[in-house]
Amino acid sequence: MKYPMTIAGLHRELPICRVNDELYIGAFVIFGDCELTQACAAELLKKAPAYDYILTAESKGIPLAYEMARQAGDAKWLLARKGPKLYMQNIFGVEVKSITTAAVQKLYLDGADAALMRGKRILIVDDVISTGESLRALEQLVEQAGGEVCGRMAILAEGDAQSREDLIYLEKLPVFNAKGEVIG
Repeated sequence: MKYPMTIAGLHRELPICRVNDELYIGAFVIFGDCELTQACAAELLKKAPAYDYILTAESKGIPLAYEMARQAGDAKWLLARKGPKLYMQNIFGVEVKSITTAAVQKLYLDGADAALMRGKRILIVDDVISTGESLRALEQLVEQAGGEVCGRMAILAEGDAQSREDLIYLEKLPVFNAKGEVIG
């Protein structure tokens, strides 16, 4: 089963994937889709508030954050990692439970990136916002770093995220039942 969508003027067919017996989602993956990543970045930048740095979570937000920063002429963008790396110093983290990941995860921020955030306007971006848990974790990291969240953006808002007034997004992505019928 596939769900047809037009996103940033481009047609895509999203495979419908099982989350549990009652809930299925449209799998939106921008990895490897340069045309879609570029188009979505351009459309989001048209709607973006003024910011100092873009922040995303590893991993599906990476191409979007990179492309938005590149198109905007930003010298740097920031990444919350799923695991600490040897080169990271003064690390801190928060827990997150995503709809597309089975276990509770943590997101980590490098101390050098945190220092850049202090007193700065941080624009949080991601590919899809659904439950808002990843977004909440990124907000906590920004707060711990002393930055200010100036905006929350996603390519798609799924399920309850569609009614969030604090989220800027390009398209609504419904959720489905086992038959592939839209349920929300």
